[in-house]
Amino acid sequence: MLKSRRPCRALTWLFLATCLVVTPRGAFGQMQVPDPAPARTTSNLKRLSLDDLQNLEITSVSRHSERLFDAPASIYVIGSEDIRRSGAVTLPEVLRLAPNLSVARVDPVQQSISARGFNNNVGNKLLVLIDGRTVYTPLFSGVFWDQQDVLLSDIDRIEVISGPGATLWGANAVNGVINVITKPASETQGGVAAVTLGSANREVALRWGGAGRAASYRAYAKFNGWDNTRQADGADLLNDWHRGQVGMRADWGGPRDTVTVQGDAYAGASEHRGFVGTFEVPPLEVGGFNVMTRWTRRLQGDASMQVQAYVDQSDRNDIVLFGPKANLFDVEFQHSTPIGRHRFLWGSGYRRAQDQVDPAVFSRFIPDSRALNWGNVFMHGELRLSSRVGATVGTKLERNDYTGIEHLPSARVTWNVSENHFLWGGVSRAVRAPSRYDREVFFPMNPPYIVIGGPNFRSEVAHVFETGYRGRPLETVSYSVTVFTHLWDRLRSGTGVPVQIENRIEGPVYGVETWATYSPIGRWSLSAGTTLLSEHLRLERGSTDPVGVNNPTLRNDPDYQWMLRSSLDIRHDVELDVYLRGVASLPNPSVPAFTEADVRVAWRPKPSVEVAVNGRDLLHASHPEFGALPARSEIPRRVSVDLKYLF
Repeated sequence: MLKSRRPCRALTWLFLATCLVVTPRGAFGQMQVPDPAPARTTSNLKRLSLDDLQNLEITSVSRHSERLFDAPASIYVIGSEDIRRSGAVTLPEVLRLAPNLSVARVDPVQQSISARGFNNNVGNKLLVLIDGRTVYTPLFSGVFWDQQDVLLSDIDRIEVISGPGATLWGANAVNGVINVITKPASETQGGVAAVTLGSANREVALRWGGAGRAASYRAYAKFNGWDNTRQADGADLLNDWHRGQVGMRADWGGPRDTVTVQGDAYAGASEHRGFVGTFEVPPLEVGGFNVMTRWTRRLQGDASMQVQAYVDQSDRNDIVLFGPKANLFDVEFQHSTPIGRHRFLWGSGYRRAQDQVDPAVFSRFIPDSRALNWGNVFMHGELRLSSRVGATVGTKLERNDYTGIEHLPSARVTWNVSENHFLWGGVSRAVRAPSRYDREVFFPMNPPYIVIGGPNFRSEVAHVFETGYRGRPLETVSYSVTVFTHLWDRLRSGTGVPVQIENRIEGPVYGVETWATYSPIGRWSLSAGTTLLSEHLRLERGSTDPVGVNNPTLRNDPDYQWMLRSSLDIRHDVELDVYLRGVASLPNPSVPAFTEADVRVAWRPKPSVEVAVNGRDLLHASHPEFGALPARSEIPRRVSVDLKYLF
């Protein structure tokens, strides 16, 4: 069972840290901070105009602030107003707004999320960051989405890059990068209380923000619960879920130095999962905490340096699959400087993970405990070749304990065709480095084993070619189109029985990503997006893989998906949001195509009060999105009422 003292200890430390940074006459009392920005309320939140979107500052593509319109990557930004009007209550639900992501709900809290293919229950080619903290587990290089959450009203934006970001972000940033960026504490002053009461879920959240003599701060707490789902035959699945989380953030500094300290602690569990004969299947339990600090110094001539470090501890108790306990430490340094009209960025980092994986019914890891280390150095240059033409070149050298040093280069060119038209192209090499799941997993728990890890498993490699066009032909219309090819080598495969994991699949993946926004009038915005995907994988010569390229642990992707979104202010105090999405069928395990609709109606009788009614997945009583029969979840139609009060 989970050791409950760990989350409690984390909550205590977070509380003490909050008290320290907000004490008016504390140790940092001599530092001066800018006046806090006014709190964002429902009365002063405004939808970004197309001018605002074109000039929106982002950081994920080049690790420094740049205009979204000039970023040489396929990037979609989900803003704070998009999040508020989506009616979403979890981070994966928010990610559905990004047309360049594939998001499939597995059960009440588990999600399967990918970009440019390779969606599966152990998705491992998408890097996810929350305020610069990498949240994938080194156990399988994927994300436990039931262990990742933030207070959605505290998010400033989510930058979603489809395509490689390995040169700056490292291995696993092969098919995309999701960077969740929360607001500075100065922008979350005052209090917020929010309640969601729904047919399948409920949530309560509280947040308070303030400012001391030398700092701005906030602290929050939230609790949510989800009802169990059902199978296609109507039988209940024992997977209802409840989870609680608390956290804080504090920012202080002056014109030259800024410091951020933030952290979260959480605990959650499913319902009791019954018995198989006389064998008891207890609840799945999760818990953990993280604490991060970041120091930024502004240097002369628009140069800067930054040091960031964090610890992240997580426990997962699952007697069915596996029960990992992991302790992570990560530290990173970067320095950015302009030279003439060019800019250069370099840095280095170190990451250490120590885990203990308890055996479960269906798997075990040998050895059951392992310490892994990663180190990297990177260089990135942005060259201004003329007033309209630029280039970015860079590489990262990243060392891991399994394959040694990996070389991750990239090169991109940009052309500002005109003020409102932008063309870019790029070529990159990215890798998905081995994880413990590739090398050291054994199925089932005891011999004879059916699946065994491959001691010689190497990195999966992608050579990626992209070209994109971003335009604004009219003041009311903007669009983005990206065409890509990923040439894959050494993808994960297996041998005959017993299956030993190896690298014997290769082939290209082609696709197109496009989205557009149209604002016929100031209070009405229309958005549309679609993704087309074509995978042509094959076994390498000499492979004895009995399953082949249609292995569900490798990929299960739709050929296309599309979305349409309308956001309309009917009156100054009434909002109407409609979201339609369609997803093609999945091949293996087979899941039929579906089209669904979400509708939100909100009323703001005064600036501090918001009442919203949300309907999700309204077109069908239930539908599946991922998984195999007979035990897969049918995702039900849901209706909820959201109440929010600012004080």
